[in-house]
Amino acid sequence: MSIGKAEYLRTLTTSTLQGRSVPIGTELDGSSPPSIFIGSAGYPKVFAGPLITPEHGDTGVYDTPESWIPAKKSQEEIIGYRLGLVRGKRLVETTDIHSRFVSQLQEIVLSDTSVESEAAFLEVPTGFSFSEEHAPFGPSASIDKLSCEPVRWNHHLERAFDDTDLLARDAVINLHKEKVPFSSIQKAFSAGTMGNGKKRHLVPTRWSITAVDSTLANHLFHQVKKFSLIDSWRVHEFSSLHNRYAVILTPTGWQYEWTEAFIRVLGDEELIFSDSEIKSPKTEYSTVGGCYYTCKMAILEALLREQKQAGAIVLREATEGYVPLGVFNVRENVRNAMLTKGLEFETFKDAFSYASGKMTLKPEQFITSGKLLRSLMKEQQTRLSDFSHHKNLMLMRPKYKSTEE
Repeated sequence: MSIGKAEYLRTLTTSTLQGRSVPIGTELDGSSPPSIFIGSAGYPKVFAGPLITPEHGDTGVYDTPESWIPAKKSQEEIIGYRLGLVRGKRLVETTDIHSRFVSQLQEIVLSDTSVESEAAFLEVPTGFSFSEEHAPFGPSASIDKLSCEPVRWNHHLERAFDDTDLLARDAVINLHKEKVPFSSIQKAFSAGTMGNGKKRHLVPTRWSITAVDSTLANHLFHQVKKFSLIDSWRVHEFSSLHNRYAVILTPTGWQYEWTEAFIRVLGDEELIFSDSEIKSPKTEYSTVGGCYYTCKMAILEALLREQKQAGAIVLREATEGYVPLGVFNVRENVRNAMLTKGLEFETFKDAFSYASGKMTLKPEQFITSGKLLRSLMKEQQTRLSDFSHHKNLMLMRPKYKSTEE
């Protein structure tokens, strides 16, 4: 089966998802988590607007992906939250950030709490949206009127908004250092609340996610490369939301490869996609999309916390029942993987044997797909035939120890 990743995920969403969005009329009285969505079609004229749920009070859980995995939310619960968000949209110029409507969107994303809102639509909201880049949302319609109650702004976001001389890049980095949630930084960035005052503009949600991920990843890379190397091969693993992850850290300078497989999600397919970089960040956009940057950011974030340098080979499998929920799925799974006890190994062979032994695919399928993985195999003088008997891998019992011993 030869198919590109983007085409495959479009087929997946249209083939497996049914409309379960919240029913709504042409008027909505409820609460925004807070959240907005800015489209990319037609840029620099785009459809922008709030995401509002019919619920009142604290609806933050609807749009705080950082909380879902630690709270053990199921895929169905997350989809339920997201399809409960109604999208209002209005065509705006991305540079028109001083209009009343865009100012209202900025008020929403800068809020420290959920925002009580009322919206009137020109037609009944319908449909839903799923994407590999952004989190799903429910029905949408052209918005006629929007009113929001006054709110208290997050003081970190407010400070970035008020500083019209601070570069957007520096604002993102500062907010991350201040432990503002990624989702809050991304929404504020998307709404044009950062950067030089004369150059501020709206950024489509999909683009803003990768922009914030790559900005943080590049900054973290320059910090991490100053540290000493880890002293062994290490594996961190985590599973949730129909995904399995294994992060193999290498006692080398920065090198990074992301290899993901989709295993019998639609039928009997086994699809693998991979991309990599060695020594320095990629200059061209990754062929595997935003997940490449968000995984990289999560690993470098953990290395900075440890004040160590390493390379990373990441194996990811999406299995039956998987639904694209946006790149948060990768970011938060990898973050949780990096918080687990790492297992240390004496050789790369042992580390890869352990990691690939937890996967469904045969080890040689990962090796064939991963350029950096193949290179490491060659360097370690490990024969491909050593990994050909997949069922026996778990019996090899490579020696390892917890990094927290």
